[in-house]
Amino acid sequence: MNVLERFAAGHLEAFEPLFRQQQAEVYRSVVRIVRDPAAAEDLTVEAFWRLYQHRASLDPQGNCAAWLRRVATNLAIDHLRRAHPAEPLLAEPADERRSDCVAQQETRTAIRKAMNELSPKLRAVVQLTLIEEESYANVAEALGISLSAVKLRVFRATRILRKKLEERGVRP
Repeated sequence: MNVLERFAAGHLEAFEPLFRQQQAEVYRSVVRIVRDPAAAEDLTVEAFWRLYQHRASLDPQGNCAAWLRRVATNLAIDHLRRAHPAEPLLAEPADERRSDCVAQQETRTAIRKAMNELSPKLRAVVQLTLIEEESYANVAEALGISLSAVKLRVFRATRILRKKLEERGVRP
């Protein structure tokens, strides 16, 4: 009997090994969306709390990792809806020795502002597909939407970003 089967059967001591197996992957998927390690930790714990609450309805033969990713992704999107991001979604290079011209810095700032103006659903898809370079299939599974919905959201977000950047004088 594997850990998920034991947990679904009511053996609560199986929750800890299940948490240890899945925690890192769930955290990584959440932090990619929210870009805030502290919030990602809280949302990861919330995802596992929901797993614990729904243990009676778990399918021991099901894909627990996919279920957790979907719950965590939905929690991350809800978090983005509630909170106005104080930090930019695009990571800056940590190398201070790298010289960057003013035009590149202005372009990055314009992109960050345009990204922050997207709806949370579009922002999550853009973050996962265009920035993190996840496959459309993985994003569809993580968000619990169809592959065509991912493609449509990427198309819409790209069109909106292009328009916002042009309004700011940036030629994409």
